[in-house]
Amino acid sequence: MTKGKIIGVRGQVVEVEFKDEAPAIYNILVLDGNQSHRLLVFSSATASTLYCLSLGPVGNLFRGAEVINTEKKFEFPVGESLLGRVVDVFGKPYDSMEPVMTKESWPIHHANRNITNLLSKREVMETGVKVIDLFAPIIKGGKTGLFGGAGVGKTILLTEILHNVIAAQKNITSVFAGVGERAREGLELYQKLQESDVLKYSTLIYGPMGENPVVRFLSAFAATTLAEYYRDELKKDCLFFIDNVFRLAQAGSELSTLMGQLPSEDGYQATLESEIADFHERLVPTETGAITTIEAVYVPADDLLDYAVQTIYPYLESVIVLSRDVYQQGILPAVDILGSSSTALDPSVVGETHYNAALGAKTLLKEAEALERIVSLVGESELSTEDQTRFRRAKKLKNYMTQNFFVAEAQKGKKGDFVPVKNTIADVQSILDGKHDATPEEKFLYIGSLNT
Repeated sequence: MTKGKIIGVRGQVVEVEFKDEAPAIYNILVLDGNQSHRLLVFSSATASTLYCLSLGPVGNLFRGAEVINTEKKFEFPVGESLLGRVVDVFGKPYDSMEPVMTKESWPIHHANRNITNLLSKREVMETGVKVIDLFAPIIKGGKTGLFGGAGVGKTILLTEILHNVIAAQKNITSVFAGVGERAREGLELYQKLQESDVLKYSTLIYGPMGENPVVRFLSAFAATTLAEYYRDELKKDCLFFIDNVFRLAQAGSELSTLMGQLPSEDGYQATLESEIADFHERLVPTETGAITTIEAVYVPADDLLDYAVQTIYPYLESVIVLSRDVYQQGILPAVDILGSSSTALDPSVVGETHYNAALGAKTLLKEAEALERIVSLVGESELSTEDQTRFRRAKKLKNYMTQNFFVAEAQKGKKGDFVPVKNTIADVQSILDGKHDATPEEKFLYIGSLNT
């Protein structure tokens, strides 16, 4: 086997020189004399040197140490035995249970498998969350982004969707990738899924905030590999959740800095777009199984124009923006309805009734937004009778879009609501038609359907 030697160690990034034949990108190197220590070839540094990612502690690495090219790829264990388990990027359990036993492993980096049976049909997946199902419906096999700054409810909304969809559709699997988020949130998710009896359909793969950037970066690709296995081998639909895609970009930026590469826009790594593409372009639906992706995206400083955030946008069919202003009004989920959108909101996909109700509601909310400044200056009583009526209907509509969540039941002491989309459409249309003009606005807060 080809041998090389270490010429530099910078954090988790190791520079290796090969004078003869250089290993291929994503090959695994092992330390001569300690083959349990592995390095993942990541990129070229010069004509004869390579940057590698250390898959373990770097305390026993030193300049001049010899490494061996195994000509193998970094693989993640795959199999049905991973359902109901919490593991790390190496397949080792986080849940204090016995080691995971699988019959095969798949490389986490690969050229796209020759997928020729891509699913072209557009079908909406019902989540039971009123504001999402009406204004930004999720496409089965599509990608949905939950955008928001810190503390506006991205994780809890993502967890509610996971709970509702799996509870409603038993013949489905899910993979949750915890990339760069708090270990406490991962534990809470595990406990909630366990309580609601949907953990047995799910696999949780964590690379939490306290881990080094290599583990955080590779966790997303390990989770993607397992989702592909559920789709291609088990022939099952798979829900793929990731919290948080921004942390994936951030981990890549940390590694790029350690490699001494010049940054691109906004200080991010020059390879950001290709890394985001490598991740998203594998999450596609086929005729035998669809991967439906729902990803939380942290928005730094609440700036949606941040370069990393903008890099993610082109891959999404549905965009759900969570607003701090809406959150501060006590409206949960704190979705900015006018800032959210979906390519599924089309009469040919959702039907004329749904489309007209959503369009009418958005038009009413846009008009109310224009009236808001007048009201703040001179008061609601100075509006015309017609404007007052529409302004109050908009308030009722906003209040109606609030909802109790199953995953927050322990904190709020109120049972969650799953509202079928047909009920949501009928309720919204009745508000638009003025059938509830005599009902006080506060009566619409945190209710399910108007008929219950």
